[in-house]
Parts: sequence; structure tokens; C-alpha cells
Amino acid sequence: FLQQLVIYETSASELDIIRDISRTFPSHVFFQQRHGPGQRSLYNVLKAYSVYDRDVGYVQGMGFVTGLLLLYMSEEDAFWLLVALLKGAVHAPMEGLYQVGLPLVQQYLFQFDQLVREHMPKLGEHFSGEMMNPSMYASQWFITVFSYSFPFHLALRIWDVFLYEGVKIVFKVGLALLKYCHDDLVKLPFEKLMQALRNFPDDAMNPDVLLPMAYSIKVSGRLKELKLEYDLKNAKAVQPTELCTNGNK
Repeated sequence: FLQQLVIYETSASELDIIRDISRTFPSHVFFQQRHGPGQRSLYNVLKAYSVYDRDVGYVQGMGFVTGLLLLYMSEEDAFWLLVALLKGAVHAPMEGLYQVGLPLVQQYLFQFDQLVREHMPKLGEHFSGEMMNPSMYASQWFITVFSYSFPFHLALRIWDVFLYEGVKIVFKVGLALLKYCHDDLVKLPFEKLMQALRNFPDDAMNPDVLLPMAYSIKVSGRLKELKLEYDLKNAKAVQPTELCTNGNK
């Protein structure tokens, strides 16, 4: 099936996929060789998906998710697992992370921002004072489930949990990272804060330290409440325009 999509169909995203392939895990041996087996597999799965689901097509972050899957399975299996993840066969669908306007990213960042303020009020206040919002540092965490800039040994452990219980592990690990570095982060001005949030110290990246810390943070119930809050806020934002159009009928 995958080969049929790759060979017989054209995709509007082909050039974007080709352009991004060499930027996906550039330091990993499997993907380093130009037009090598890793890059070819990555192209095949991403092109096949962009044809299979033209509404989503292709977005840059998808390469990291696909690349991670390809390290452990065949192209065909990686393709179908990508379909299952994006369409929500097991957990909440991921496709909203990649659709126009990144609607699911917006929701997750709203929820994450609230959780930071609740779990670490001092840091939340400092972020507000420095005009630092989660879209500046946490978008990639959600879009690539930590596979973009995190060391493999940590990303794989997070993915084990992610495949088992869904996106809440991304929230938990994000909160655990901020908690671990809390005392340093609250002292930093904007530029240094930005740097620190993109380059966490090696000791913070130790899965044996970070993951137990993440598991101890409970978010499930609060995530549901915050989703309702977010939906309500968005519904209110949409309403006035709807009223205008209804009034004109």
C-alpha cells in the first residue's frame, strides 16, 4: 500500500519533505547519508502520509516522529503507526498538532501554561514578568514528543510511556524539567531564560532522575478541566462574529 502511494501519487509537499529530510536527526548515523536508506525510508513514509491524508499533508515536526518510528520498524509499519497516532486509534488524535493553525498545539500550550502557574507559582510569575510564554519553548515538546532536541536515551523512555498512556507524559516531563531547573530559571532575564529553556543541563536529562519526578506529578484531572476552560474561552471568542452573521440573515 505504501509503495503504491509513493510511486503512483503526487504530493504537494514533496519539495518540502525533500528539503527537510537532511535536517531530521542529522547526527544519527541512520539518517546521515544523503539519499541513504534512512533518508529514503523517511521520504517514503512522509510522502505516503501526505498523500493518504491531504488535509494534514506534511508539516516539519512529523519528520522527527516518523524518524523515531523508522529506527524500530519497517516503512509499512511506521506508516500505519503514524496513521494510528494522528487519527487517534489508541489515544487522543495527534493530527491537530499538524493541521493549519496548529489547533492542538494552542490547546496544549494553554493547558501547560496554567499547570506551570499552579505547580510553580514563583516561576509562573517570573515567566509573566519576562514575557516568556510556552509557545517560545514548549511547542516542539508537543509537536515532536521530545524527539526533536532531546537525547535519544531520554526521548525513547518518554516514547515508551507516550505510546502506552498518551500525551499526559509530555506535560509531566515538561513540568518536571522546569521543576528540576526551577531555582536557576527564576533568576534569569529573558535572553538567558530563552537559552536555558532550549539547552537544559545534562543532569536534567538523566531519565532515571527526570522520569520518577515526572511520574510524581498528577495532571489527568486538571487537564480535563483546563480543556473545558479552553473550549469555553474559544467558543466565546467565536460567538460575536456568529451573532453578526445570524443577525444579517
